[in-house]
Amino acid sequence: MYDRILVPTDGSECAERATDHATGLAAGSDATLHALSVVDATEMARTLPAVNAAHVERELRSRAESVVATVTARAADAGIETVAAVEAGIPSRDIVAYAVAHDCDLTVMGTHGRAGPERYLLGSAAERTARRSDVPVVTLQVDAAGQA
Repeated sequence: MYDRILVPTDGSECAERATDHATGLAAGSDATLHALSVVDATEMARTLPAVNAAHVERELRSRAESVVATVTARAADAGIETVAAVEAGIPSRDIVAYAVAHDCDLTVMGTHGRAGPERYLLGSAAERTARRSDVPVVTLQVDAAGQA
């Protein structure tokens, strides 16, 4: 059914739920699981002075590498082949580009399920990814109690 499944992750509870779902799909179809974390460069540029940006980017990259390593270790323990990647950029754009570049069949990602003004003010990386992607995107909405 699937050969390569992409699961973007930031270590959040939403991403954890998506990882669980993607891992199950990968196990059921003998697919390779690609774990990707994109360090949001636009957010850093908007909120940090230039002098601190390099230090913060190193810290965020280190955290992203740790999150991706956790995902790939869990999947590997389940006998799933994995690929780990960390990039710095614009999450929705880079997730779509990664899926195409690595010929992924499916992207699985969590979403907070924001509504009303919060949705329009904060936006949704999952929504932007789904709109831009030619690769099918499964989104898992996680409620306030952490349930998918």
